[in-house]
Amino acid sequence: MATRSEIQDKEMAAHQKMTLRVIFTETDIRKVVLNTRPTTVEDLIGKLKESLGLNFNFSLQYQDPEFNYEVCNLTDIEDLPEKPTVKVIPLLELVSVSTSEEILSGTPSVADTEILSTSSQERQKQWPDCFDIPDFSVDVAYRLRQADLQFLRDGTHLKVTKELKHEILERLAESMYSYTAYPNNAQFESVAQALISKHPSLQERGSTSRCSGWKNSLKFKMANYRTKRRRSGCLDVAVNAGKRGGHSTEGEPANKNIKKAKKGEINFLPNFPDGFNQVALEGARKDLVNEMQKRTPNGQLVKEKMDLTFALRRKEVVESEPAVCEMVERWPAFFTEDQVCMEFNRIVGKNLKQEFYESIDRHSPRLIEIFRSKRGNIGQMLTQLSQQTKTAEPTDIRTLVLRGLPVILGDNPTDFYKPAFDSDDDDSFRNIDIGILLVEPEGAVPSSSLHLSPASLKIVIEGEVVMDNIQDLPKAMCLLFGLAYAMHLSYPISMKFTFQFIQQVFLELGHVELKPKLQTLKNQLAM
Repeated sequence: MATRSEIQDKEMAAHQKMTLRVIFTETDIRKVVLNTRPTTVEDLIGKLKESLGLNFNFSLQYQDPEFNYEVCNLTDIEDLPEKPTVKVIPLLELVSVSTSEEILSGTPSVADTEILSTSSQERQKQWPDCFDIPDFSVDVAYRLRQADLQFLRDGTHLKVTKELKHEILERLAESMYSYTAYPNNAQFESVAQALISKHPSLQERGSTSRCSGWKNSLKFKMANYRTKRRRSGCLDVAVNAGKRGGHSTEGEPANKNIKKAKKGEINFLPNFPDGFNQVALEGARKDLVNEMQKRTPNGQLVKEKMDLTFALRRKEVVESEPAVCEMVERWPAFFTEDQVCMEFNRIVGKNLKQEFYESIDRHSPRLIEIFRSKRGNIGQMLTQLSQQTKTAEPTDIRTLVLRGLPVILGDNPTDFYKPAFDSDDDDSFRNIDIGILLVEPEGAVPSSSLHLSPASLKIVIEGEVVMDNIQDLPKAMCLLFGLAYAMHLSYPISMKFTFQFIQQVFLELGHVELKPKLQTLKNQLAM
């Protein structure tokens, strides 16, 4: 039994400072001073975590004077000398594998969920302005480098063998697929040009562009690459199986109802996240519905569940094209402001609000000049809109631009912007396919469809009010544009040119080629 003096000595030692030499790596050795001496090994580890800001688990070794300062595992705090040298040994934490029952049920365990990717976003970036030719295998890269040096010396073109061409095209197709499954003609051209720019020995003598043969070969290789991806189960190309040429079913024309990105979508129809099937994702969707029924849903949880179920949602939207009332019931979080913007980012990889507002602000000075230059009925309507713009606040200017665009592009905004009152019931909007309601309080003077500053706004899709209490028109247009992408909607016929201009010019999404009306206005913006 310890004497009173021994107990006092231990208490005094516990309140003394402790100086350690802590080894992380051979090049990272630190001096650490602790205010009190730890009483256990676990206490020492906790104090080191706190003092050094470490967020991982580790064990400790120490240099033992009894063994000529060789390192030993630290199991007893009493083994440490007065000023010890300890070494941090990070612990590798293993996650248990799913049980056979979990695998059969299709529901991942909690441990599996933590280590598996829960994102369905296969692609992160839009097609680049300048396509970067990827690195080839060591053998191919060496042969091309030698051929390029020979070309620079005496202009000798490389004689491309069948095997070399196959490896080059295969690598290029893989890189192109990381941006889009269905490149357009301009994108094939950009890749072929980038190839001969980086490797001039691959130029073709008999071609005006020096790369037309490569361009045609890329088209065939990309079709073959899609076939491989389809056989492996990739949804964005598997959805079109049997709809092209020789694959068409009897009596059905080729290329019928081809489902592919047409408006710059980079994640048009992604695969389910690794380790999740439809049953597991449907369970996550139900959890999401339950969370949205709470008075104050957990925003972080909603985001995580929406990220996780993105592929399931896109599969429904693209393949089944459900009615909006069904979408509201199954995906209530889908129609919140934050999730409209996040869904747009998942689909096209861009920040909706930032890109939308910045582009309008950048073009608004020139657009207002164009508005003022118009004459006749169009000029009169634009003047009426301008007179309602009382201030130079960004929201007012953006509103004027968005209301003026359909006028100069020849759209019919009266079929899109509809006056309404607070007291109007939902049945009065059943005939509206897609539109924005300009809502005024009951008893107010009825506003015209040219009114710029209603009390609030509502978004209507297929006769259903999907979002309301929106403060200003720019936000309403921004959210409706995002919903058009999120729900894979066709643009309203009465505002077709306006939406296409926002897509192709403001947000620079989709095809580069513009229709004559849009190209004319774009040219005027550049003057």
